[in-house]
Amino acid sequence: MIPIIPSSRPFDQSTLEQMRDADPIVQRYRARFALFEWSAIDPPPRRGPGRPSHPSSAYLKAALVRISEHHLSTPRWRAYLLDHPLLALELGFRPHIDVTQPYGFNVAKTVPSVRHLNNWLRSFDPRLLATLFEQSVQALQQEIPGLGEVVAYDVKHLYANVKENNFRAYVPERFKKDQQPKHDPDCRLGVKTSTNQVQADGSTKEKKEYIWGYGSGVAACTNPVYGDVVLADYTLPFNEGDVTYFTPLYIQTVAMLTAFPIHIAADAAYDCWYAYQTCASRGGIAAIPLNQHAHPVYERDTDGTPLCPRGLRMHPTYQFQHTYGYRAQRYRCPLFFPERTGQTCDHEQFRKEKGCVKDINQEAGGLMRVTLDRESPLYHVIYNQRTSCERINSQAKDLGIERPKACNIRSIRTLNTLIYLTINIRVLQRAKDLNASLLRFPLSMTG
Repeated sequence: MIPIIPSSRPFDQSTLEQMRDADPIVQRYRARFALFEWSAIDPPPRRGPGRPSHPSSAYLKAALVRISEHHLSTPRWRAYLLDHPLLALELGFRPHIDVTQPYGFNVAKTVPSVRHLNNWLRSFDPRLLATLFEQSVQALQQEIPGLGEVVAYDVKHLYANVKENNFRAYVPERFKKDQQPKHDPDCRLGVKTSTNQVQADGSTKEKKEYIWGYGSGVAACTNPVYGDVVLADYTLPFNEGDVTYFTPLYIQTVAMLTAFPIHIAADAAYDCWYAYQTCASRGGIAAIPLNQHAHPVYERDTDGTPLCPRGLRMHPTYQFQHTYGYRAQRYRCPLFFPERTGQTCDHEQFRKEKGCVKDINQEAGGLMRVTLDRESPLYHVIYNQRTSCERINSQAKDLGIERPKACNIRSIRTLNTLIYLTINIRVLQRAKDLNASLLRFPLSMTG
């Protein structure tokens, strides 16, 4: 609700109302903010002495303006609000009344300081932002049928705002993990890319590109008509592996959709049995390339039973709980178990009177991982939807996610979620306009 301002010298109250209603920037953001229910963000007002503080929704709306207007730094963000007093009023900031000012209030005293805005980014309750994000996903579910049946996962690197990442600045020990950058206590050193370069003698040498920073994990889905939607995000320091993001992202995805995805898609970094397990019990598949991680490849029968080096089906003996958390099945040499057959084998383990031993993951996800037909049409259709994450990352990069102007992980997490929320708002507006036009089309034909 817009507070009433006493008439200023240049304008009376009705003129101010008309100016705000006619301002194109105010109208654009008023339409965006009308998509959400803000009563869930602002607690009931408390009565008491003193001037009431700005509502949480005003800061949150202003932060969405920052992302949409591509203001990466807080000083530029505040300067934009100072240049648009009517927008600051529309956002819900409580005006500092001054009838000598053109709009009836002091804009500089109304808009919080740079320091205060930075403190808000660092200390803002993430649960309130999650509430707004959940509203965007639920609204998109109502507009887009079947949203979230296939979910893709990926991680994008972010450069920390430290001089160690600036090659123009002199740093004695630029990439030394035990020397934490002074201006960001939360960023960590990690490998951005790793390539093999061919040397003059024909040998290969691995070259790694290091950066100090963070990783932003994202869960996304796509629709050929409406576009790409973000379902969950999770930010960690850059030294964490990609697979670390999967479980938190999957839990958030289920919470946002209030349903389980049928299929998932991801790159080879997510090749772990519990990723497949999320789809195995629902008749879906996890379209993930097989990553052996330098382990020897064992041939399998069609039902997942391992074959010995001679190509014989190995014999199951007993099950046990593996230290990695899954139910494992031990298989032994078929020439020794369940009883000796009298046949011989030239394998080294046979000469030791033990025979080959293989422990396999007996969970449904573990079996899917090794028996999945990665040449089937279904696999390729699901895996191709992983490009939704790449498109989301491209949009997020355009909104400034790659080089955040913040020096702590809490602020960066807030900014990342705001960026993904902005992407969802764009899709939601487009979906509502498209669906409304489809509903009007038959009426125009019959009229």
